[in-house]
Amino acid sequence: MAEFVGRPFFSCRSCRSPVAIADDILSKKFRAKSGPAYMFTNAMNVVVGRTQDRQLMTGVFAVADIYCSNCHEEMGWKYVRAYDPKQKYKQGRFIIELSKIVKEY
Repeated sequence: MAEFVGRPFFSCRSCRSPVAIADDILSKKFRAKSGPAYMFTNAMNVVVGRTQDRQLMTGVFAVADIYCSNCHEEMGWKYVRAYDPKQKYKQGRFIIELSKIVKEY
C-alpha cells in the first residue's frame, strides 16, 4: 500500500483490494449494468475473463469481463477490440462500475 500514500485510489467494495488509481480515470461518463461507471487506463488486482463480442451503447466491441482477483466480484469489463475506427481509443481500457468500488485516500 506504500505506493498509494497521498494518492486517491479505488478498492473493491467487497474486500477492499485496490483495483485502480484515481489518476488513471479517463472518463466518468460511462454506464454499466448497475449504473454509472468510470473508464480507467489501467486496473490492478483484477482477473480478465474470456473475450466475447458484445453489443454496447456505442456499437459492437470485443470485451472481457473483469473480476476482483481477491474475492472474484465482477467489477466491469475491459475493451479488447473496437470494430469502429472512431471507438479505437477504448481498446485496452477498463470500465469499472461505481457500485463495485469505494474511493480511498
